[in-house]
Amino acid sequence: MAGSLKHNISLFGLVSLGAGGVIGSSWIYTNSQFFKVYGAGGEIFGLLIASALAVLVSLSFAELSTIFSRSGGEVVYGYAAFGKKGALFAGWALLGAYLSILAFFVTASSLLISTIFPQIAVGPYYTFAGVRVHLTELAIGVAFTLLIFLINYYGAQLTGRVQILLFLLLVILGLSLVLVGFTQGNAGNFLPAFSAEQNKTSSIFRFILPAMTFLTGWESVAVMAEETNIPRKRIGLVVVLSIVIAALYYCSVLLSSAWIYPWEKTATMQMGTIDAFKAAGFPILSIFAYMISFLGLATSFLSLFAAAPRLIFSLARGNILPTAFTKIHPKYGTPTNALWLVLALVLGLGWLGKGALVYFLDMGGFLIALAWSFSTFCLLNIRRKYPMLTGGFRNRNLVAPTLGGLIALGVALLTLIPGTPVSLVWPAEYVILAIWVVLGLVSYGISRKDPTVSADFLGSHLDAVIDPKTAEHSDD
Repeated sequence: MAGSLKHNISLFGLVSLGAGGVIGSSWIYTNSQFFKVYGAGGEIFGLLIASALAVLVSLSFAELSTIFSRSGGEVVYGYAAFGKKGALFAGWALLGAYLSILAFFVTASSLLISTIFPQIAVGPYYTFAGVRVHLTELAIGVAFTLLIFLINYYGAQLTGRVQILLFLLLVILGLSLVLVGFTQGNAGNFLPAFSAEQNKTSSIFRFILPAMTFLTGWESVAVMAEETNIPRKRIGLVVVLSIVIAALYYCSVLLSSAWIYPWEKTATMQMGTIDAFKAAGFPILSIFAYMISFLGLATSFLSLFAAAPRLIFSLARGNILPTAFTKIHPKYGTPTNALWLVLALVLGLGWLGKGALVYFLDMGGFLIALAWSFSTFCLLNIRRKYPMLTGGFRNRNLVAPTLGGLIALGVALLTLIPGTPVSLVWPAEYVILAIWVVLGLVSYGISRKDPTVSADFLGSHLDAVIDPKTAEHSDD
């Protein structure tokens, strides 16, 4: 392995990667569709509940990230708790979720541009799932993906600095919408928050799964913990803080759009918040909302594209994937082979285009719920097996993280049961899931040939406490 991972992500850089990684793009213009289906109350209150769930789940990540400040985050937690099976399960769930969302971003970038320049959706095309994919749109998505790849390739420090700049712009623009929305709008535009045809309880509940997809990305704090230059005890706080910041941002901006203009009228529009501020007489703020969609796309794309290769790198360092993916650039300190693999996988999925958007979001939501729940079981087992292991962040009791994990597991199970409000789409999404499971099982079968792990997989301060042979024995 050439070179080593460099410790050059600052505290603010880590917060920006966490919170900025959560704040995505589509939420600010798809709220017109969500308002129509769930009501303004269904989306906003559902998002608040999903945020509370994410905070509960993050308490497990927060504690474990200060004990195991290693690249890969939950991959390492899974190994310490359940051996290689646990590491692969955790890594495969998170990696599948991240790849689904990254593939969504390839298409989303061209979708955003086409709202201003509809002429890009002309010329040669092919069809997937009954939807046209124009080559010009695909080329734009590929170009944007390559830019994100290059920023990540040249080091975590550059990624962190770019993320800080983009995140600051996001905050400034978001505060502008919130300030004007609440000072110039009124509660009458928001209330009643549901239409007469919408059931309040089911509308809120049904939005939780897509909301969980919106809230994905804060896990990157734990995944990239090894590359920070801050005390370990602060990493756990950043994990929780990232969700709180992102949730407040989402809910305040969405609520401001329902405050400034009647949400039921926004529900009939095409671009949600963007159209709402324009219709309310604030065209400049409409442009701000459009800029937020681009910035959110960039911050999420950048953060998840940084985290995904670290998951592959960690799986390889644990001899679960080929050791070729442990190669690190001697100058930039980035896992180069893992980055190239992520690029190939994202572009390989991204060509599916707009017809696969629902698949990407649903699979991302299911897999992230699975990964969130698993972190709780990792914490419970590590507390049982290694009671003396402590980090800078420790839950006084495990009621809250356990509750979060069980709820997340319940949501994941409901997606597998046909006929529930959050079920996967039959048969396409079940087939995709089956393929991903088979690939994971093949990876595990290959890894069994070498039961050892790299000496620095867990961290030098834990190698003497957790014997890799003992951890591996728990597989059998």
